[in-house]
Amino acid sequence: MEALRQRLRAIDQKGYKAYKTIEGEYSFPAFTLAIDHVQGDPFAEPSKIRVIVPRPKTVLTSEWTNTKPRRVRCEDVLVRRVHHELRQWPARARGSGKSGLVSIDAPGQKVLERTAVQITDETIAICLSVGLPANGRRILAKEAEGIFFEQIPAVIERAVYGLREEDIRPAVELADLQHAIRRYLHEHGLVAFVANGAILPRESGVSDKPLRRGAVPFQSPPELEVAIPVPHRTEPIKGMGIRKGITLIVGGGYHGKSTLLQALEHGVYDHIAGDGREFVITDSGAVKIRAEDGRSVANVDISPFIGTLPYGKETTRFSTENASGSTSQAASMIEMIEAGASAFLIDEDTSATNLFMRDARMQALIAKEAEPITPYIDKARQLFHDYGISTVLVVGGLGDYFEIADCVIKMEQYVPSDVTSEAKQIAAKMPSGRKAEGGASFGRIRERIPLPESLNSQKGKKAKTAARGRHVIQYGLTDVLLYALEQLVDDSQTRAIAAAFLYMERKGWLDGTKTVRQLLDAIEERWDRHGLGSISFRNGHPGEFARPRRFELAAALNRLRTLRCRQC
Repeated sequence: MEALRQRLRAIDQKGYKAYKTIEGEYSFPAFTLAIDHVQGDPFAEPSKIRVIVPRPKTVLTSEWTNTKPRRVRCEDVLVRRVHHELRQWPARARGSGKSGLVSIDAPGQKVLERTAVQITDETIAICLSVGLPANGRRILAKEAEGIFFEQIPAVIERAVYGLREEDIRPAVELADLQHAIRRYLHEHGLVAFVANGAILPRESGVSDKPLRRGAVPFQSPPELEVAIPVPHRTEPIKGMGIRKGITLIVGGGYHGKSTLLQALEHGVYDHIAGDGREFVITDSGAVKIRAEDGRSVANVDISPFIGTLPYGKETTRFSTENASGSTSQAASMIEMIEAGASAFLIDEDTSATNLFMRDARMQALIAKEAEPITPYIDKARQLFHDYGISTVLVVGGLGDYFEIADCVIKMEQYVPSDVTSEAKQIAAKMPSGRKAEGGASFGRIRERIPLPESLNSQKGKKAKTAARGRHVIQYGLTDVLLYALEQLVDDSQTRAIAAAFLYMERKGWLDGTKTVRQLLDAIEERWDRHGLGSISFRNGHPGEFARPRRFELAAALNRLRTLRCRQC
């Protein structure tokens, strides 16, 4: 500790690059401080440090981390506590640029595996970003001393050493409840569960916090209600269960259809207590699918949905730099089947109409021989039968889907009701008159092998990879646009995807032999065995990552315009 103090004083008022001399590890009374990376300029990305606390000196016993969901939840609690304590200090720059700003990669309403706090049997590592103070480009050593010797020790004392059992127990028990519900879904053939009393609407279109005023608590229709036994409670948790198969969500405009679907698509992640959606739990393999005009597609067999195009263009090996709404949505479905999806979540409003319906009148006018598109209504049942992939579909004007639905949920003033019988009666009394198209089976899914040239991070003489917010990755000379990935919920997930690309490139994983599915399996196995930070090339520091699902990683790879594949 004193060595750090002396080094800081020795470089006071020197040029900013002299800060490089403080890199290293220092022993403080309550922790070890590791200065892993020093920024080269006060306006550059902040310096990266770790505070390493001996776990036995805290209240965090092995009981609280004896399962992965519990460990992730404990890490989440600590991240939030550190973030809270950092905010108690004046939020002002102490000098030029980002001087004096100390931060941690803070989460939102969802609980994600992160690298911001890492708990092992022996230690708790807290990863911080620090803007080392300067006036212009002259070092302000006294201000830096204040950060390292006052602010950080005070934050660690209150946030980590101040942790009590009553702070951690409710969060761990909530993790147990959510994990138990996920296990129940898997064992009882359910795609999703929405607890009675859940608050589904959000505060606004730009806020993920729950709507506090005017929100209607969710109440399951009696016909769909299930009771799930859970630990830590004598009574089961009751709510609506959505079974595997084909489920429609119907209703008038502004009555809560899309709000329910949005809750389900975010239910693949756990939520914190008080969020309102903490017991909205969706199968982790459920993927939101939408149309995405203009995206690139690399050698995907979209023939289950789209046959031979005019002028003899085949769709078994379809590639384009500028996909239409129907081809983009068809490609996204095939890509997510390839990645291992278990359910599709679809909203009619964000879908290509011609991919989802061709009614009897249009069939009569345009013969099948002149229409290459096979609509989803003729493929949804085959998709479930052949590949076990369920569909949850919001529809407002596609009543023909009543004929293939297993369950129809009507939303009226945010209140759900089971209208399956009524919908089936309507379908029987008012036949659509349309003929099924597309054959007796869904069709073959051809897996693809990405080629080595697909990942090239070079920009000039240097590698350039960067996540610019949540929806853009700069990778070499290309930008990967992720605006359509509605289940990508954290900027740190995007950083992890960019880092995974670079890791796969540098390790030579795209060697022309591994399929997309094998690459996804390999990166997930690495994260499971060695931790999310194991893909970072930053010395010592694990980066500011949150774990993405394999589906968002696959979707990002498929939107890389330099992607080149061959089919198996």
